[in-house]
Amino acid sequence: MDTDLWGLFLLVLAGFLAGGVYAMWDKSRVLAIALGGCAALAAVSGVLRLGYF
Repeated sequence: MDTDLWGLFLLVLAGFLAGGVYAMWDKSRVLAIALGGCAALAAVSGVLRLGYF
């Protein structure tokens, strides 16, 4: 795949993971924090892959 598509895919994945954090917060905060970390990593990876920094 093209580099831009990988970056876009990672940003979309970060959005889905962030939605999971929102949904899981009341049920399991430990899992929500773990998902939040994954969402942050995916977002940073997507931004770096797109070459913004």
